Amino acid sequence: MISALINIAGLLLIAAIVWWFWIAGKKSSGERYQESLVIRVNDGVYEPDHITVPAGQAVVLQFLREDPSPCAEYVVFSDLDISTRLPVHETVEVKLPALEAGEYPFTCQMKMYRGLLVAE
Repeated sequence: MISALINIAGLLLIAAIVWWFWIAGKKSSGERYQESLVIRVNDGVYEPDHITVPAGQAVVLQFLREDPSPCAEYVVFSDLDISTRLPVHETVEVKLPALEAGEYPFTCQMKMYRGLLVAE
């Protein structure tokens, strides 16, 4: 009986984690690239989490990490082989090469924070 309760509690905890990190309050916020755009890293999300950049042009993205969680310490553009450390409360520039038209996801190192860069 006790092991069944522990299993049920474990499943509820897993469901809560999935809901918190992948479902709850995840409204895609899209922005067009501009030099003054700052991507905030806070409360499990990138804001904005959907950024449109011009294809064929190098861009510099600015990230401001407000979340002290260790998961937020790096932003990773795995398709571009770019990983950059984000110190807490500092704006960090991430330089990206000219991109071909397409979609380029970016995440934290644990892939819990998710964003999408669209080159068009």
